[in-house]
Amino acid sequence: MENLKLLVSSTPHIRSNDSIEKIMGDVLIALAPASIMGIYFFGFKALLLMIISMASCVLFEAGYQKLTKQPVTVTDLSALVTGLLLALNLPVSSPVWLPIVGGFFAIVVAKQVFGGLGQNFINPALAARAFLVASYPTLTTGGAFTQTAKGVIGIDGISAATPLAQIAESKDILTVSSSDFVNAIFGNIGGTIGETCAVALILGGIYLIVRKVISWKIPVSYILTVLILTSIFKYTGIAPNRLPLYEIFTGGLMLGAFFMATDYASSPVTPVGQIIMGIGCGLITTLIRIFGGYPEGVSYSILLMNLCVPLIDRYTKPKIFGEVKKNA
Repeated sequence: MENLKLLVSSTPHIRSNDSIEKIMGDVLIALAPASIMGIYFFGFKALLLMIISMASCVLFEAGYQKLTKQPVTVTDLSALVTGLLLALNLPVSSPVWLPIVGGFFAIVVAKQVFGGLGQNFINPALAARAFLVASYPTLTTGGAFTQTAKGVIGIDGISAATPLAQIAESKDILTVSSSDFVNAIFGNIGGTIGETCAVALILGGIYLIVRKVISWKIPVSYILTVLILTSIFKYTGIAPNRLPLYEIFTGGLMLGAFFMATDYASSPVTPVGQIIMGIGCGLITTLIRIFGGYPEGVSYSILLMNLCVPLIDRYTKPKIFGEVKKNA
């Protein structure tokens, strides 16, 4: 006992082999199927926008950290993830300078100004997308989406409304065929580069859940809330033209639910809080889609719920063991 030595270290005492680089690497792997399908359907321009967006985010992060005399942390891959997510949220018709502007806003304004990785209170890629939609609406929505007759989008592309826009603009009760469902699931529809292929996004999301990078709670509660509420509005006659099952496979729901609502820095840390986050995102998304003037509500729903995260964490945090309630 006289020679016994005790090693004392500071908290945390529970440690993990995970690193930022490993986690971000897994996210890039999970986004690969959607990126590949985006390039397949939208052509070389989609790949070009991805490269420009990712390079811009890396350069802006390194440049800002150099100017402010901080350690350069671009090797953690987080800037690459932000750049890829930003590109996947853009239509293929975007001019090549658009992801550069978006990259600056995402990295400098939404991330670094607030302290860098882990300190941003909103998702940088979504913040940049919202900024671009507000600043350049004709370049990011509506006629910006293109689609050919055979569904492969590229040089021969023609302007085409997204499925959600068609539903929102329709005054009649629409029906969808089995081929429409297949096209929606595999990405043979109009939309942004990374949101059209639902099966690729689901596979990527499952990969992240299996790898324990994200929890199932936010994406599952988010998607189920949209499905349930849209069904209620349809079958109560409030919005009879909606197509609940079809709509969860179209638009940015899968991309947002698996890859952006689950952002570590801007989502709740408690299990109950994550479910509340998913339900809140689903509620706001549904209300915007049905009653708003914008056919898609995923981006704004996640950003609004990002602002509620501190409050959600505060009221869902577990009680401290042995805590004594204060006297009233």
